[in-house]
Amino acid sequence: MRHLCIFLALAGLCWVPAHAKTPSADAKFRAIYAAEWKWRLEQFPDQEDSQKPIADHLPKEDPVTQQMRLQYWQNVLRKLDGVPRDRLSAEEQVNYDVYRPEIEDFIADAKFRDYEMPANSDSAFWTDLGYTARRPFKTLADYKNWIAQLRDIPRYFHEQVANMRAGLARGFTPPRVTLQGREKSIATVAEGKPEDNPLYTPFKEPMVGLQPAEQARLKAEAAQVIGQIVQRAYADLLKFFRDEYVPRTRTTLAAEALPDGKAFYRQKIREFTTLDLSPAEIHQIGVDEVAKLHARMVEVMRETGFKGDFPAFQQFLRSDPQFYAKTPQELLNRAAWIAKVFDGKASQYFGYLPRARFTIKPVPDDLAPFYTSGRGGPGIYLVNTYDLPHRPLYNLVALTLHESAPGHAFQMPIALEHKNQPQFRQHDYISAYGEGWALYCETLGVEMGMYETAYDRFGMLGWQIWRAARLVVDTGIHSQGWTREQALKYMRDYTALPEHEIETEVDRYIAWPGQALSYYLGEMAILKAREKAQDALGPNFNIRAFHDAVLELGSVPLPVLTARIDRFIAEGGKGPYPEME
Repeated sequence: MRHLCIFLALAGLCWVPAHAKTPSADAKFRAIYAAEWKWRLEQFPDQEDSQKPIADHLPKEDPVTQQMRLQYWQNVLRKLDGVPRDRLSAEEQVNYDVYRPEIEDFIADAKFRDYEMPANSDSAFWTDLGYTARRPFKTLADYKNWIAQLRDIPRYFHEQVANMRAGLARGFTPPRVTLQGREKSIATVAEGKPEDNPLYTPFKEPMVGLQPAEQARLKAEAAQVIGQIVQRAYADLLKFFRDEYVPRTRTTLAAEALPDGKAFYRQKIREFTTLDLSPAEIHQIGVDEVAKLHARMVEVMRETGFKGDFPAFQQFLRSDPQFYAKTPQELLNRAAWIAKVFDGKASQYFGYLPRARFTIKPVPDDLAPFYTSGRGGPGIYLVNTYDLPHRPLYNLVALTLHESAPGHAFQMPIALEHKNQPQFRQHDYISAYGEGWALYCETLGVEMGMYETAYDRFGMLGWQIWRAARLVVDTGIHSQGWTREQALKYMRDYTALPEHEIETEVDRYIAWPGQALSYYLGEMAILKAREKAQDALGPNFNIRAFHDAVLELGSVPLPVLTARIDRFIAEGGKGPYPEME
């Protein structure tokens, strides 16, 4: 009887209970990524994601947990192998093309034991805590959970230090030269009054909705935890960093000098660019683009009326007081003005505008000496007011378009507002897309009329060539044997960056292999897609529809972006929100 029913079922003549039906490919795939995302939130509570709830603990980082995560993701990948991509709906095929490379990168990082190098010249696990402290706290639970995180710091630091020691033992560390002076960010927290501590920041801001007695109790508890628990943990970390870690870190520079370094660097290229390009190919792209941009910079230099040669013009820009703010507030005020000028133009270039707002704040003092010129994201645009004689105003328009709107503080909120997409798509940040978009926004400023002077346009080109030069410098250091001095000289010769910025940036490229490649390659992909769409659509090309099509994706690998614009062209230039075009 059972065999007869099987035969009839195959023929479509036998009733099969609904619960026995084979799930669709879409349902099977959704179940995989939904379960993994839920698990991922448990593994990595609110780390560097200001839109996640403030958790009551920090992540586990011990080797047993790391091995468990590797095995979990490997199992996820096996499950994905069982989902035929061609059986998925068009919508889920896009999700698949975003999700699978992400899992593959997680697996690769775990296999390389990337967690044994949790600090570099740009960022570190102890500075990441400061980002949480500067988030807007909204509920009593936020404050209680933050205090619980502070109590968890000794355990968290102990596990991170154990991983760093394991990295030391096998030569898997940042180059020593890039860590000089970086202990200041630890010392700032380890020393001083608890109430002046950066991690006490939430309790110095208005504690909205809390009764005065509750505020006083939480402030007292936070100060006690910082003074008795947190600062001791930071003091122990400071001693380890100064006395044990930095003196034993490697003296080589190249990623290819690390264990299995060639494979490690190629993986970082894939992770950060989402492309399978060789270091040599990327290096040549950079050389070619630098040459083109340099010629354009010379043209703009002549527009200013300057009579000397290019090096003399660079020196003029780096030294003339007219190009520099005299106070931190002046720099912040100028950035705010530029952001508001964009607001007046936004609806001409974008159909969908994010509901979220952002504030503008100075980079915190403990980070500022080694931080970039600025950084943006949901709710905030940080401007570095440290060392004002090396913060030229002619770069500020490009910086603001990149870090605030329509760059990071615009793109990320739009991704979060697309609730019809899976949560991993809403929260993902893929560097090639995110940084490529922000860099594209700098060039978009030209047609938007944001650059009011030739000096501002030179600053924009200077930032473009800076990102193109990264392709040369990153690959030069990590695969062609360049010295730090070679990298510094190349940046001095071809960019108008101040000396302080050149040094911090080069150290960042040395310590963070591959990340710097994402910007220019990402921008090139967006510009190429736009050019293709304009050529194909002619007078039917609508800039608002194009931008909406790019931004409604969230953060995706560059091949997914290219495929979306091909569909945009095939649909006659129709954007995702026709009523807004």
